[in-house]
Amino acid sequence: MRVLLFCICLALTACASAPMNPPRNKPAATQTLQREPKPLDADTYVALSFSGGGLRAAAFSYGVLEGLRGQASAPGRNLLDEVSFITSVSGGSLTAAYFGLHGAEGLRDFRDKVLLRDGEAGLRFSLLNPNNLRRLFAGGLNDRSDFNDWLENDVFKGATFADMFKRPRPVVWISASNVQYRLAFPFHERAFDALCSDLASYPVSEAVAASMAVPLFFAPVVLERFPGQCELKTPPGLIGRRDDRDDQHRLRLALGRLFRDNLDPKAGRFLKLVDGGLTDNLGLVAILQSRVLLNTPYGPLPENDAATMRRMLFVVVDAGQGPSADWAREVAGPSGVDIASGAVDTAIESTMRMSYASFLPMVRNWERDLVTWRCSLSDERKAALRALIPDWRCEDIKFSVTQISFADLSEAEEQALNGIPTRLKLPPEQIDRLIAAGREAAAADATVKRFSAAVQRGE
Repeated sequence: MRVLLFCICLALTACASAPMNPPRNKPAATQTLQREPKPLDADTYVALSFSGGGLRAAAFSYGVLEGLRGQASAPGRNLLDEVSFITSVSGGSLTAAYFGLHGAEGLRDFRDKVLLRDGEAGLRFSLLNPNNLRRLFAGGLNDRSDFNDWLENDVFKGATFADMFKRPRPVVWISASNVQYRLAFPFHERAFDALCSDLASYPVSEAVAASMAVPLFFAPVVLERFPGQCELKTPPGLIGRRDDRDDQHRLRLALGRLFRDNLDPKAGRFLKLVDGGLTDNLGLVAILQSRVLLNTPYGPLPENDAATMRRMLFVVVDAGQGPSADWAREVAGPSGVDIASGAVDTAIESTMRMSYASFLPMVRNWERDLVTWRCSLSDERKAALRALIPDWRCEDIKFSVTQISFADLSEAEEQALNGIPTRLKLPPEQIDRLIAAGREAAAADATVKRFSAAVQRGE
């Protein structure tokens, strides 16, 4: 009974406390800064998705990028130069955001300036401290006051999305999970437009913190809605589609509920965001949601890119863990903590498998829709495209998809990498092993090598 009363007191104390992560997003400005569209430098488009997994995922993703740097593209270029889009969750968002801010050359400093730093130095871990228990009941052991020193001051140094917009490519979608509506929340312009909010002024560190906010260990990152402060339009994919019973019916219902609440001041002002891996630890659901909302043959690709591109390589980078421990060796165990952790890992892993399995047919349909759309363009538009690209043909477009993971390496190396924890502090030898593994897996991937050879041959 004393324990119960103590817990009730803690809960009441937590309820009375102020929010630990008050929103930092601002209302939409009169003239909102947007990313300046830039035509493709070539007819080649490389897209990436980075999974979650702490510094383990960040280092492995970095290794994959360096592996792409070693694969030739057009004369004087490599596949890293062709990266135009990245979607990421959790630990993979560290790499994606840093690349989005600093580009391919700035990426060379990522190991020393980010991966070798201690992201856990200011974090709370102990549950024996009553103050920590109060924080746990209030939403999470750690909040902006702990995590901010590393992400805001050490890694991203106060950068906002306006700084990222200075580089037209790659476009980076950092994804968190909207826990109220059970949807992915990608940090891009359209998502903030739906809140009547300004993405350009928003700190990159906050988006990455939301993407990495493991429930209970980190308090949710909060965004504020500003209904009535801008003119909101229902996305094309939700207009008149409520009763359509196709494969995306339930997804459209969830998205429709979110957009209706965004328009309704009585629905509440705040969104609570946690780890993007809970929705999909590969970051692919954000693309599916975008295709449903935009309801165009080419979205989320820019229209001009969709019209001119010839080939796209989509690389899914997965640094997920293997089976949990050696539970099968004895009757006893696992502990309650281990089984709870294993249950979360099971849900995330099974969702990842289904996400990738669903992504493959979606890409095939996307490619088919693009061919149909390009071939139905007006004669004037086709003539303009041929004037720009003499050998342009509407049906000449091909999408390639590959998944790179620890399983692409030797069995012994896969086991060793799976044994590296999903922490925010790892010893240099583990960081370097992960980087080397990512570089090796990318260089050895058959789809990547075929794509590189086809670009060089002009096919």
